[in-house]
Amino acid sequence: MEEYKVVVTVISQHGQCAFGHQVGDRVVFDGRTVQGEICLHALYSFLPKVFAMRYGAQFPWLEDKDVATHACPDAYNPVVFEIRRVKE
Repeated sequence: MEEYKVVVTVISQHGQCAFGHQVGDRVVFDGRTVQGEICLHALYSFLPKVFAMRYGAQFPWLEDKDVATHACPDAYNPVVFEIRRVKE
Protein backbone atom coordinates (compact mmCIF):
# COMPACT_ATOMS: atom_id res chain seq x y z
CA MET A 1 0.00 0.00 0.00
CA GLU A 2 1.34 3.39 -0.95
CA GLU A 3 1.50 5.99 1.81
CA TYR A 4 1.52 9.74 1.35
CA LYS A 5 2.64 12.70 3.40
CA VAL A 6 -0.27 15.11 3.90
CA VAL A 7 0.22 18.87 4.11
CA VAL A 8 -2.62 20.99 5.46
CA THR A 9 -2.44 24.72 4.74
CA VAL A 10 -4.76 27.57 5.76
CA ILE A 11 -5.98 29.12 2.50
CA SER A 12 -8.69 31.43 3.86
CA GLN A 13 -9.61 32.93 7.24
CA HIS A 14 -12.46 35.34 8.02
CA GLY A 15 -13.49 36.91 11.29
CA GLN A 16 -11.51 36.25 14.47
CA CYS A 17 -10.10 32.73 14.72
CA ALA A 18 -9.88 31.95 18.46
CA PHE A 19 -6.78 29.81 17.88
CA GLY A 20 -5.12 32.50 15.77
CA HIS A 21 -4.84 30.66 12.46
CA GLN A 22 -3.74 32.83 9.54
CA VAL A 23 -3.47 32.24 5.81
CA GLY A 24 -0.28 30.30 5.10
CA ASP A 25 -0.17 28.32 8.38
CA ARG A 26 0.87 24.70 7.67
CA VAL A 27 0.67 21.36 9.42
CA VAL A 28 2.42 18.27 8.06
CA PHE A 29 1.30 14.70 8.77
CA ASP A 30 3.99 12.18 7.80
CA GLY A 31 2.59 9.07 9.49
CA ARG A 32 4.88 9.31 12.50
CA THR A 33 4.68 12.96 13.53
CA VAL A 34 2.49 16.02 13.25
CA GLN A 35 4.55 19.12 12.53
CA GLY A 36 2.98 22.51 13.15
CA GLU A 37 0.31 23.99 15.36
CA ILE A 38 -3.36 23.20 14.84
CA CYS A 39 -6.60 24.01 16.64
CA LEU A 40 -7.95 20.86 18.26
CA HIS A 41 -11.49 21.51 16.94
CA ALA A 42 -10.26 21.85 13.35
CA LEU A 43 -7.99 18.82 13.74
CA TYR A 44 -10.85 16.60 14.94
CA SER A 45 -13.04 17.74 12.06
CA PHE A 46 -10.53 17.10 9.24
CA LEU A 47 -8.51 14.17 10.64
CA PRO A 48 -10.66 11.48 8.95
CA LYS A 49 -10.01 13.14 5.58
CA VAL A 50 -6.26 13.39 6.30
CA PHE A 51 -6.17 9.71 7.27
CA ALA A 52 -8.07 8.64 4.15
CA MET A 53 -5.91 10.74 1.83
CA ARG A 54 -2.75 9.44 3.48
CA TYR A 55 -3.65 5.93 2.35
CA GLY A 56 -4.78 6.78 -1.18
CA ALA A 57 -8.54 7.29 -0.85
CA GLN A 58 -10.21 8.65 -3.97
CA PHE A 59 -13.00 11.20 -3.61
CA PRO A 60 -14.99 11.39 -6.89
CA TRP A 61 -16.02 15.04 -6.39
CA LEU A 62 -12.42 16.36 -6.33
CA GLU A 63 -11.08 17.95 -9.50
CA ASP A 64 -7.53 17.11 -8.37
CA LYS A 65 -7.45 13.72 -6.62
CA ASP A 66 -4.59 14.90 -4.40
CA VAL A 67 -6.14 18.16 -3.13
CA ALA A 68 -9.23 18.65 -0.95
CA THR A 69 -10.53 21.59 1.04
CA HIS A 70 -12.07 21.55 4.49
CA ALA A 71 -13.80 24.28 6.50
CA CYS A 72 -13.32 24.60 10.24
CA PRO A 73 -16.48 24.00 12.30
CA ASP A 74 -16.72 27.66 13.48
CA ALA A 75 -19.31 29.06 11.05
CA TYR A 76 -18.94 32.63 12.36
CA ASN A 77 -15.14 32.77 11.99
CA PRO A 78 -14.41 30.26 9.25
CA VAL A 79 -10.95 28.97 8.47
CA VAL A 80 -10.60 26.99 5.23
CA PHE A 81 -7.83 24.43 4.92
CA GLU A 82 -6.30 22.87 1.82
CA ILE A 83 -5.47 19.21 2.40
CA ARG A 84 -2.82 18.03 -0.06
CA ARG A 85 -1.25 14.61 -0.32
CA VAL A 86 2.34 14.40 -1.49
CA LYS A 87 4.21 11.29 -2.58
CA GLU A 88 7.18 10.71 -0.31
